[in-house]
Amino acid sequence: MTHVFVYGTLKEGFANFGINAGHRVPGTFRTVQKYPLYIIGEPFLPWLVNQPGTGEHVLGQVFQVNAQVLRDMDVLEQIDEAGWYARVEIQVQKVGAQNALPLQAFVYFGASERVQREHVHAGPLVEFNAEHNIGYLNSP
Repeated sequence: MTHVFVYGTLKEGFANFGINAGHRVPGTFRTVQKYPLYIIGEPFLPWLVNQPGTGEHVLGQVFQVNAQVLRDMDVLEQIDEAGWYARVEIQVQKVGAQNALPLQAFVYFGASERVQREHVHAGPLVEFNAEHNIGYLNSP
C-alpha cells in the first residue's frame, strides 16, 4: 500500500473518483510546501505544477492505494504521455494536526509548459472545489 495525495477530480465526490478505489485517510491534508495549482484548458483541468515555494499550500485528500489502483490512476493521468502528468512523492500534513509528522505521498504534477500554452481559467488556488468540478464536468 502507498499513499496518494489527490487535489482534483480524484477526490471523494468528484468527477473521476470512480477510478480511485483506495481507502481514504480521514481528514483534509495540505502540501507542506507551496505549489501553484491552476485550472487550465478544456475540460477545466486541475493542474498542480512542480514549482515548490510558489503558489499556495494546496488542500486535498490522502488515500492508501494498492499497486492496481495506482496503475489505474497513472493511466487516467497519462503519466506515459508527454505534456501530461508525472507522479512524484511529496510531503503533506493533516490540517489541524500541527504536531503530526508530515506524511510522504505521491501526487500528480502537470507539465509546467502547459500553463504557458493553455488558457488559465483560475489560479494559483488553494483548492480545487465543487464549483470547479462542475466546470470540469460541463466542459465541452
